[in-house]
Amino acid sequence: MASVFVTRQTPGKALELLQQAGHETRVWPGELPPPPDDLARELREADAALTMVTDRIDEDMLIATPGLRIIANMAVGYDNVSPEIAAKHGVWLTNTPGVLAETTADFSWSIMLSAARNVALSDRDTRNGGWKTWSPTGFLGVDIYRATLGIIGLGEIGEAVARRARGFDMRILYASRTRKPALEERLGVEWASMEDLLAQSDFVSLHVPLNDQTRHLMGSRKFAMMKPGAILVNTARGQVVDQDALVHALKNGTIGGAALDVTDPEPLPVEHPLFSFPQVVITPHIASASLATRSRMADMAAENIIAALAGREPPNPVNRPEAPRAGH
Repeated sequence: MASVFVTRQTPGKALELLQQAGHETRVWPGELPPPPDDLARELREADAALTMVTDRIDEDMLIATPGLRIIANMAVGYDNVSPEIAAKHGVWLTNTPGVLAETTADFSWSIMLSAARNVALSDRDTRNGGWKTWSPTGFLGVDIYRATLGIIGLGEIGEAVARRARGFDMRILYASRTRKPALEERLGVEWASMEDLLAQSDFVSLHVPLNDQTRHLMGSRKFAMMKPGAILVNTARGQVVDQDALVHALKNGTIGGAALDVTDPEPLPVEHPLFSFPQVVITPHIASASLATRSRMADMAAENIIAALAGREPPNPVNRPEAPRAGH
């Protein structure tokens, strides 16, 4: 019987799947992630770990856990674990691709609309007794219909965002590592340089993975290129944006607002200056948080674990160790 450590309570049938496969499961209690020392201790006793992006596992942890065979991230991203380092130590690393794009695209649109039309701001004001009468000048926002949307990173999620933009009759620009002529023809999107995209877009939506090339992709120089009044939308990773530069751009009126589902750090301290801007919407990293999607993500992570512990290649590997560990 193999031992599986699950770093948080999960929706769906993940635990049931693991137990049906004959594995013992241990679930970390509570809503907060296990502290690093507790995580390291639990991993030392585990053959497999079902983890979240908040669970950082470094090389020292991997060295100290010779029985650990697979880390199954319940996420598409895996910036919490180095695939190369995990492979070097014979540990599979897996993710959950192809399941959250539509849900995340829905949410990107929800916070974009909220920022554009002051949905969250007016809701807070109404709850606080601010609604005295109808006003012709109250909570004036900006139109999305027929505006220009700039998508940075036209992967699976970026494409899903673009498809939704067609319903708003938007002009859609995109910047990506590779040009995608088939999508240009099918969706009517236009390739643009980063400079042109930022200068022309009323909304800029980020959909890139976090890596050395994208860390602080949006900084002071790029904010200065943005169209005055434009709104930044980020459902990618908080570190893709230089938050000090974002605060400066908002304070100086360089850009019009921001809609952020991810921040740096997470959670963002309540005293952070971003909370002081009424034109900023901040949500707690919930873009994939529909019951159906999160359940499927957990189930996929469990399926990856079951395969690896049975000596098979997991369905969704992001690395391939040359000499996979044999376990305890």
